[in-house]
Amino acid sequence: MKDLLDRLRKAGVHSLLAQFTDLAGVAKGKLVPLAHLDELLAHGVGFAGPSIVGTGLPRVGPRSEYYARGNASTATVLPWMPGVARIVCDGFVDDQPFEACPRQLLKRAAAHLAERGWQLRTGIEPEFFLLRRDGERWLPADADDRLDKPSYDLKALARQGEYLHALHGVLAQCGLDVLQLDHEDAHGQYEVNFGFDDALASADHLMLFKLAAHALAEARGLQFSMMPKPFANQAGSGMHMHVSLWGGGSARHPDHARNLFTPHRADGSADLEATLSPLGRQFLAGVLAHGAALTALAAPTVNSYKRLRGGTTLSGTTWSPVWLAHGPNNRTAAVRTLHGRFEWRVPDSAANPYLATAALIAAGLDGIDRRLELPAESLDDLYELPTAELQARGHARLPASLGAALDALQADDVIRTALGDALVEQFVRLKREEIDAYDTQISGWELQRYAAAF
Repeated sequence: MKDLLDRLRKAGVHSLLAQFTDLAGVAKGKLVPLAHLDELLAHGVGFAGPSIVGTGLPRVGPRSEYYARGNASTATVLPWMPGVARIVCDGFVDDQPFEACPRQLLKRAAAHLAERGWQLRTGIEPEFFLLRRDGERWLPADADDRLDKPSYDLKALARQGEYLHALHGVLAQCGLDVLQLDHEDAHGQYEVNFGFDDALASADHLMLFKLAAHALAEARGLQFSMMPKPFANQAGSGMHMHVSLWGGGSARHPDHARNLFTPHRADGSADLEATLSPLGRQFLAGVLAHGAALTALAAPTVNSYKRLRGGTTLSGTTWSPVWLAHGPNNRTAAVRTLHGRFEWRVPDSAANPYLATAALIAAGLDGIDRRLELPAESLDDLYELPTAELQARGHARLPASLGAALDALQADDVIRTALGDALVEQFVRLKREEIDAYDTQISGWELQRYAAAF
């Protein structure tokens, strides 16, 4: 603690942002004077438990207090908040790891992998919108961003270049490996690709990205948005995860680890013609077998299912999956397979990265433990095939609504057990309430269509 304290003081830090992530995937926390670093790391700082989304904690008694306990290795000076360093925290209640803390859940899932000598690595690709408010409407921040096919538009990229450059700059200062930034397939939509890292670190990095992106956008009068589908006629925002499983390394020599998803020939050389090893195929088979339940966590809002319904958009495609299928470099399937890894394309930008990753691990391990056979790969454009043919091939459709996805989650013993009853109960309750709130609203579309129709 003394070494860390000295390092932070030399960096000009006076306060610590004790940050945790609630069940909805939103960063929460409080500022703590640097002088109380030891208390934050050893015991944590207290919060009123019932005030945090998704805890289900009582208002009285020893379990009413939620403690956020810091992890020293995550201390990161925040360039956009002079004098402040973020420390990622885990939730504790009654001096025990809190069963409904998303980060604690992912740590438990990673521990199950570690028992087998394995580590999951992920590379996350969040898409987001930059918006501005016009009265009651939200519009793209760039009024000149109007191409029918805006993907990779360099003119729009240049117009938001100052923001994107600033975002890349602060993320790089925080140690995040930014591979690329681009303009995506909707007006005002952008994407950041991060390099592979340990799954827990990747989730921590994503939350740091969101903190930075929000702050830098607000400073410029913009709204950073990870809403999955803000515009009905345009593509939504995914948060694709590139996934691989590693083993054979050690804490002292992590560079000795090897990718267990890499396929090999009989002579031991890498099979460059194949995508996944037998172990990787079993892991992916588990992901597809539990795909409906995973969707509740990967697409966790009512709005998410407007992204996953398919159909045409202004650009001509949605890039979001509809069918639980996989295929080599197939961006129309739920999973795109590549050499030594796969890209899970179901998650959207509203997903809690800790929950989605932990559930993915549980599904993959179930596939390995049961030695599940991976269904036949799909080489076709799934957007072009009729529903009857897709069903005849044995492809299951992703849940069409949040309610259907929650039903699948509650019926899936493997995923429910991995998440824990306490967390699932709170997650389902919150999401059922969200559905009820949505269903009682009268939309502008309804008024326009029905007010004078009968």
